[in-house]
Amino acid sequence: MQFGIFTIGDVTPDPTTGAAPSEHERIVSMTEIALKAEEVGLDVFASGEHHNPPFVPSSPTTMLGWIAARTEKLILSTATTLITTNDPVKIAEDYAMLQHLSGGRVDLMMGRGNTGPVYPWFGKDIRQGIPLAIENYHLLRRLWREKVVDWEGRFRTPLRGYSSTPMPLDDTPPFVWHGSIRSPEIAEQAAFYGDGFFHNNIFWNKEHTQQMVSLYRTRFEQYGHGAAEQAIVGLGGQVFMASTEAEAKRVFRPYFDNAPVYGHGPSLEEFSATTPLTVGTPEQVIERTLGFADYAGDYQRQLFLVDHAGLPLEMVLEQIEILGREVVPTLRAEFERRRPAHVRSDPPTHASLVAEGPGSPHRLVAPAATGAGVRE
Repeated sequence: MQFGIFTIGDVTPDPTTGAAPSEHERIVSMTEIALKAEEVGLDVFASGEHHNPPFVPSSPTTMLGWIAARTEKLILSTATTLITTNDPVKIAEDYAMLQHLSGGRVDLMMGRGNTGPVYPWFGKDIRQGIPLAIENYHLLRRLWREKVVDWEGRFRTPLRGYSSTPMPLDDTPPFVWHGSIRSPEIAEQAAFYGDGFFHNNIFWNKEHTQQMVSLYRTRFEQYGHGAAEQAIVGLGGQVFMASTEAEAKRVFRPYFDNAPVYGHGPSLEEFSATTPLTVGTPEQVIERTLGFADYAGDYQRQLFLVDHAGLPLEMVLEQIEILGREVVPTLRAEFERRRPAHVRSDPPTHASLVAEGPGSPHRLVAPAATGAGVRE
């Protein structure tokens, strides 16, 4: 099973001091966080993509390329790549290039984002978010799998005899996750292609998460990719740890109370009771995280948010240290002990996809089984 961290890259003042990092300091801190993740044995570092303050990761491939050059094992991912407002031609180029530079240590998570104003900034209509996601991703699959593409759709100029460059490393496109917290159409899209489905459940109760993951699993099986329990699932989480629960809450409370998105809303206790947020000891984080599989099923990737809301870098690095040394080893062992033999431990990697050979369903533009409720 893969464990890692994701960042949203917010530039938020530390509520205990009033000091805010500069954009440069925040960008540098994200790279230090990634290097720490590899140092302590985590598997994945994922960066969000945002184009508005207070967030700074507007160019994930640039940052991930820097990190690739300074790491050896870390899988580099996004959380998310905006499939709606980015041109799929540019996504194809950028992430194939990153795949080559990282030696295949890259996958990406497609999403629509949660910032409405970004659509007109890039000449798009938010009311077309779902159709954009569907059309753009299908074009991306063709660009990564066909040497010459002739294409015409609703949302961009036609392509005639177009060849994307570079083509994916070893003629094997990166593995793709589809990230969504509320759109069943995106769960459906992930299932259709046999891709991964990532539910970043940091804001949602377990009943909602279970419903979304269950839909994806059901349709994954109906499209002929395997049994429902074999579908490829990733989950988000949010933690803050200390030697005692009281100390963790004491330290984290001012950051929680002033956090972007949910700050100045529910209390820390209320939010912890209704979402996966766990503020307490490493043992409590282990127990809570193991419980995710009780409602989401056996899954393959767990990413934690540990670096937002103005938390100082030294505190974030300490949290990653605790994750790597005290939490993740136990989670790996326990999740694997419970996992049925026919359910894969890890999501696909570049090496595993290359090993499947040129006949792999991953190499197909549309690998869903015919007659299984396939929709254009």
